[in-house]
Amino acid sequence: MRRDSLLLRYTDSERMNHWVIAIFFVFAGLSGLAFFHPAFFFLTNLFGGGSWSRILHPFFGVIMFVSFLGLFFRLWRANVMTPADREWRRHSADMLRGDKSKMPPVGKYNAGQKGIFWAMAVSLLVLIVTGVMFWRPWFAPYFPIVVGRAAVLLHAVAAVVLILATIIHIYAAIWVKGTLRAMTRGTVSESWARQHHALWHRDMTQGRR
Repeated sequence: MRRDSLLLRYTDSERMNHWVIAIFFVFAGLSGLAFFHPAFFFLTNLFGGGSWSRILHPFFGVIMFVSFLGLFFRLWRANVMTPADREWRRHSADMLRGDKSKMPPVGKYNAGQKGIFWAMAVSLLVLIVTGVMFWRPWFAPYFPIVVGRAAVLLHAVAAVVLILATIIHIYAAIWVKGTLRAMTRGTVSESWARQHHALWHRDMTQGRR
């Protein structure tokens, strides 16, 4: 039996970029959650207390945003929605029920993955813009109080969207066996690529046979 060969899905720099985002997402999420509700204030102990958590949280967010920009400019073209993605969305309910027979072949990313990518991109943009607007003591004084309050609300909404998108992202990576390898080793098996991303598999293997 011929051994299943491997295809490069992510370079070393792309994987490092991804894990930097993941690490600072956890830091920013936990430090931000500590101020979201008094019940979570104990999380400030992870960062040296309330004062240090307030100081560090915006810097965690900035690092996460800048890191995501690096990944965004690498991957945004592959995440542009196409007319073919409508067909994938139309049959997505069948896939969730376990019937993948009707799913059309897709490229490097399917419509669901593209949706998560753009949800993350938009929510991070809202988070950085609104975060700056009430970042004390540096920028908050330049904005009216009512604007700052609206920014806090939008910041919280965007954070919830980002967290939900990340949960779906992680669940999908675990659910589809063989996916985690792409972000730990950078490669996927040819059979995985053929099954889940047939058009990308075709592009990656053209000329090899």
